[in-house]
This record gives sequence, C-alpha cells and structure tokens, in this order.
Amino acid sequence: MTKYIFVTGGVVSGLGKGITAASLGRLLKARGMKVAAQKLDPYINVDPGTMSPYQHGEVYVTEDGAETDLDLGHYERFIDEDLNQYSNLTTGKVYWNVLNKERRGEYLGSTVQVIPHITNEIKEFVYRVGKKTDADVVITEIGGTIGDIESQPFLEAVRQISLEVGGENSLFIHVTLVPYLNGSQEHKSKPTQHSVKELRGMGINPNIIVLRSDKPLEESIFQKISLFCNVKPDCVIENRTLENLYEAPLMLEKSGFSSVVCRELNIKALKPDLTDWEEMAKRIRLRSEEVHIGLVGKYVKLHDAYLSVAEAMNHAGYELNTFVKIHWIDSENITKENVNDLLKGMNGIIVPGGFGNRGIEGMILSAKYARENRIPYFGICLGMQIAVIEFARNVSGIADAHSGEFDEQCRHKVIDFMPGQSEAIDKGGTLRLGSCPCRIKAGTKMEQCYGAEIIHERHRHRYEFNNQYRRELTEAGLVIGGTSPDDRLVEAVELRRHPFFVGVQFHPEFKSRPNQSHPLFKGFIAAALDQAGSCGRAFSAEYSI
Repeated sequence: MTKYIFVTGGVVSGLGKGITAASLGRLLKARGMKVAAQKLDPYINVDPGTMSPYQHGEVYVTEDGAETDLDLGHYERFIDEDLNQYSNLTTGKVYWNVLNKERRGEYLGSTVQVIPHITNEIKEFVYRVGKKTDADVVITEIGGTIGDIESQPFLEAVRQISLEVGGENSLFIHVTLVPYLNGSQEHKSKPTQHSVKELRGMGINPNIIVLRSDKPLEESIFQKISLFCNVKPDCVIENRTLENLYEAPLMLEKSGFSSVVCRELNIKALKPDLTDWEEMAKRIRLRSEEVHIGLVGKYVKLHDAYLSVAEAMNHAGYELNTFVKIHWIDSENITKENVNDLLKGMNGIIVPGGFGNRGIEGMILSAKYARENRIPYFGICLGMQIAVIEFARNVSGIADAHSGEFDEQCRHKVIDFMPGQSEAIDKGGTLRLGSCPCRIKAGTKMEQCYGAEIIHERHRHRYEFNNQYRRELTEAGLVIGGTSPDDRLVEAVELRRHPFFVGVQFHPEFKSRPNQSHPLFKGFIAAALDQAGSCGRAFSAEYSI
C-alpha cells in the first residue's frame, strides 16, 4: 500500500519545509523507493500563474504544463522525477472544482460544505498523485504555518487520510523554528511546544519534529522537545542552516532521518546509496574557479523570482569546478549613459523570462552590450525576444522594431502573438505551457550544446518570433538555431562569430539538476569561464563554433 507523509510547518513561514520534503524524497529514492511529491497551497488563486513574482517568486512549470509553486522545483531537482498537474493544489483550485461539480448537479442537491465536500476534493487529489505515478511513498507539503485560518481545510483533509489509510501507512513531520536568544545565549524550545499544541488541537500528532536553527542545538533541547511534544527521542531531528542546500539530505541522514521514517512507516528498505550525491557535494565544496554573471531582470529585488535560473547556473558551475557569482542588476536602472559601467567586468550576461514593458529598454541595452563586446549572452524566453528586438533595431536597421506586448501600435512587431491568438483573451490559462519538441539546426551552438537533433523543453509564454521578419533578420546575420518540428515557430536564435550568444523561447532552467547540469547552461558558463581567461578554456573549447 502507498505510504503517505505529510510535512507541516510551525512558528514562522519560510523555514524550508520544501527543502526538508525534497531531501527526504532524495533519501527514500536512494533506498530504492519510488517517490512522488506534491504541495498544497492555501491561497485562493487557482494557480500562481497570474501572481506577482514579488509576492510568490517564480512560477515553476511541469512537463504537462501546470503552473505551480517554486517548491516543486526543489522536489524535481532533489528527487529527479518529473512532476505533473497533480503535484500542486491550491484553495482556489479546490473551490473551483467543487463549485463546478455543484453547478453540474453532481452533489444531487446536497448542501455543499467544507466537510465533507471541500475535504473530499483535497483527499481525492492526494490519493490521485500516488495512483497516477504508482508511487511507494507520497510526500505532501502543506503550505503556510500552523495556526493560519486558510490552511485548516487541508489539515483536516490529511487528518482524515491518516485515519483512512492507518497509522503504519501515514506519517506527520512538523518543521519548526528553534530561535536563539543572544541576550541569554541559549536556544528556546517554547515556540515549538506551542506550535505542536496548535497542531494537536486540529487532531494531528506529529511523529517526527524537524528543528530549524542557524547554530548547533544543545542536547537538552532535543530532550525537552521529545518530552513535552510526546515524540520518541530519535524522532527529533536537527536541520541546521547550510551554506549549500544540496548538503541537506546528507546532514539529515547523519541524524538517521530516513531510517526513522522507514521504521515509523514499517518499511523494509535498502540502505541508502548516496555515493553520487556525496561526490556531487564534494565537487561543490572543492570548486576553485570563479565567473561573474550579470543577471539582468525586472524582479531582482526578490531572488526567488529567478530561483531555477540561478540554480541552473550553479549546477553548471558544479560540473565546471566554478563558483558562479551572480550580480543582480535591475534592468530599470540601465541607461545608455551607465550601461558600460553597470556591466563592466561581467564574464557573462543572462536575461531571463518576464512579462510587461517595465525595464525592457535596459534589457535591450544589455543585449547590445553583450553583442558588441563579445560577452557571452544567454536569453531565456523574454531574453530571446529582447535579443531579436535588439538585433532588428541595431543590425537590420529596423529602428522602431519592438514586441506587440510592449507597443501595440508599433509598425514593426518582430515579436507578436502566436498564430491563432488575439487580444480578446484572459490573462490566466492562455499561455503556451509545458513540454514541446524543438528541431535543432545543424552546425549551430545549439547542436553543439545538446548533441541532438530533436529536444523537448518546457514553455511558458504568450508571444513568439514574428515569421514575417524571419527572412530579413536571417539575411542580416541572425541564425535560427531551433524551430518547432513543422518549422512554424522559431524556438532559438543565435549569432555566429560570437563566443556564446544564444536566445531560447523555452525555459531550460526547469530541467537542470544539481548532478546533471543543463547543456545550454553548461555551454554558457563554459563560455563565461573562457571569457574570464581561466582554465575554463579546456571546457569551453567543446562549445566553440
């Protein structure tokens, strides 16, 4: 029978429940189990697709096109399993489904209530992910903090699941903060005790308590929490702040985390084989090279808005023995007068995705700087469109070239709606989403990075390269590095006689893994190493064209 593990958080938000859940998934997979992970989010939005990155961080897109919480990125990177539309559920989606069923008469005239109708919808969702993936273990993270009003239906639903599947098939892990008081120079367990009391008031008794702290905890803290929170002594696990998050599974396993989980769930599993993960962690610690990358975006005040992009660059750095130093540059602050000063010293420039016209001219100036100064440039989604606009303006001589997204009255829309779209659409659920095939052109940087003719990458965008300008721009020197298999959509552009100047319409960052970097990010960082004049020349030679 499928085992169900529920991860909750207490005291404060942002404790790293997602990292704890992802780390456990990695440990259980290392023991030979098939693991599925999912996140239950209490906000009323149907999905995070229309939410501001400043509020929510990045939107992570799955293979099947679901717009999900960024924690799913952690799950995929740690567990190395493709998640799906059943991996993220919001309060908005729950009520949307329930109200649609009510309108269709599926409740046969019953009064629709939180219990049982809302909780049944949540339970069905949790059960479905295990059935769809045939998982041995389903790890479900409940978003928010214990005590939040909006998360109560989710907690009630998982309480019911634990009753239905039985104690040996369900487990509750509670992640809490143990604060350190400088005045008395001691850790305090009382917030954890109160958080567990709140959880118990909802009918849930945690089996394991994971303690988040910045400093090592005293033995007395473990004893006190075990006693007052009524959990076994070895079920109190320390989760200390680490310099690199990929060390988390190894640190947790030193405390016997997965062994305790397997014992409590009566799972007879293999010993975890973490050899590959340990070797990766060692490579991370022993890096000796360094490159400086300018990330030019409009949401740089919240780094989580570009979380997967930053992680993908780090993954490439792990493989190339390199610390990737990211310089977060607000594109709104870039002008013709200061662009040289702001980008001087960068070994590479990356322009990631985004929506809206704020900061666009600063991005265009950055692409121009990279092209003219032969600085490696990597444009992702919006970043590719920026590269096309800049090339059209400054190389092809189309001075007023722009995107229909930013200037509807523009005469030369080199970027515009995809074929078949129109202005009369809603903002939600109208994007090109999920995995799509791309045919790579022979003799390009794309081909040298991927080493394949057909690839599949994830998309999240509404605008495309305007084919009316394909001939004019290619005759001026722009290379179409990849298209849809039917050649209808331009998926990638690049420049010849440049160390690395590539723009892609898709989001390769979603498929990068810490122990297997994405080929485009590896090629980009290798080119940046070469530009920095380090020993990266040996790496980047493979990608030169």
